[in-house]
Amino acid sequence: MPERAWVRPTARVVVLDPAGRVLLLGARLTDPAVPPADVLFWYTPGGGVEDGESVRQAAVRELAEEIGLVVEPAALEGPVWFRRHVGPFAGVQIDSRETFFVLRDVVHEVDPSGRTELEVFGEEPHRWWSAAEVAAAPVEFAPRDLATLLPELAAGPWTGPPRFVT
Repeated sequence: MPERAWVRPTARVVVLDPAGRVLLLGARLTDPAVPPADVLFWYTPGGGVEDGESVRQAAVRELAEEIGLVVEPAALEGPVWFRRHVGPFAGVQIDSRETFFVLRDVVHEVDPSGRTELEVFGEEPHRWWSAAEVAAAPVEFAPRDLATLLPELAAGPWTGPPRFVT
């Protein structure tokens, strides 16, 4: 019988610049015991919710750690999406329960100095992507349907309930 997956509540932020481009990080690490490889997929900043933290507080903390962007929790719009992803990392099945927020009109140079030891080891690149670039790129994104989701976010403030995405 397979081992039960570790459930990990996760907070993520879709960071949009004034032109509607999204900031994504390139995942290169599959196991801390193995040197990073080429980018496996591109994803939004974010990470696990720590004990005693709300999802919104975790999102703000992760922005500061991963990209050096300090914002107030009230600046985050949403949640806009929920996503569940189950997959292996370092030989452990992780059941990631992701909550996505939006942060709009961001002008920011990424500062990775607050990253964790594991994030530094992963040497993850970052890049601002337009929706057209995401749609045309022959690479994977998380969420997988990011290219079709971005135009809806770019249209203006999110007014509906969160959507489930893949």
